[in-house]
Amino acid sequence: MPKRKFKVHFRIPAYVTPRTGWRRLIYDAARTEMQTTRVEYLRTDRLTVSVVLYFRWRAGGFHDVDNRLKDVLDALQARMGGPKAVQRHPPLIQNDSQVFKVTILKMLPPPQSHGLGRVTITKHR
Repeated sequence: MPKRKFKVHFRIPAYVTPRTGWRRLIYDAARTEMQTTRVEYLRTDRLTVSVVLYFRWRAGGFHDVDNRLKDVLDALQARMGGPKAVQRHPPLIQNDSQVFKVTILKMLPPPQSHGLGRVTITKHR
């Protein structure tokens, strides 16, 4: 049997308000990449998540990395607003307790990024 694929790397759009709308964009980008690469995470998988956010100078001072990280992790769990009991979309990771390591970086966007951040999810070793 072939080894399961774990690595997913996808671009996320620049932050938009309301944050629930941004979560939906992140979810859509992650779901599309996971379907393309045929990656699926089980409840028992331990994961590492790496996030790079690009903000212009002024916006970078406004956004706290802990809040943006929460948005990314909530999007991966399909929590885009509304009551937790109502699950409108299937979660891409079952619970953020599966995430054993996180790195997050906030920086000015390089020209080649077009303002798009990135997320990489891998198996935690």
